[in-house]
Amino acid sequence: MNLFDQVSEDIKKAMLARDKVRLEALRGAKKEFLEAKTAKGANGELSDENATKIIVKMVKQRKESAKIYQENNRPELADNELAEAAVLEEYLPKQLSADELDAELRAIVAETGAAGPRDMGKVMGIASKRLAGRAEGRAISEAVKNILNSL
Repeated sequence: MNLFDQVSEDIKKAMLARDKVRLEALRGAKKEFLEAKTAKGANGELSDENATKIIVKMVKQRKESAKIYQENNRPELADNELAEAAVLEEYLPKQLSADELDAELRAIVAETGAAGPRDMGKVMGIASKRLAGRAEGRAISEAVKNILNSL
């Protein structure tokens, strides 16, 4: 079952369970999926890779919104955003630990022959594609910087 079908199925389960937070998060995801499927040049298909990218973006948006709500002293809204982010994260591949991320990035650095901070773009291009959905872009960037600065 692909990600689109899985989300659609889980929407039905959330409705039956009367799980409001889960239902809202999944409906938002399905809306984004449908928009991507009907976008110009999408030919009515949505690959799991593209669906994962959409969910990563949605989780990031929810976390950023929660941070803003917390800064503005609105914890009830922040909690809702974080709850929705947690629901969406269930549909992402297992996140890499710091050690696993470091090992993957060191392999990419060796593969590209990067010699220092000037090669950041070359390493990031490959790392972002290869680790998409398994690690946050910010974490990848920080780790690559640390590795390249230590060369």
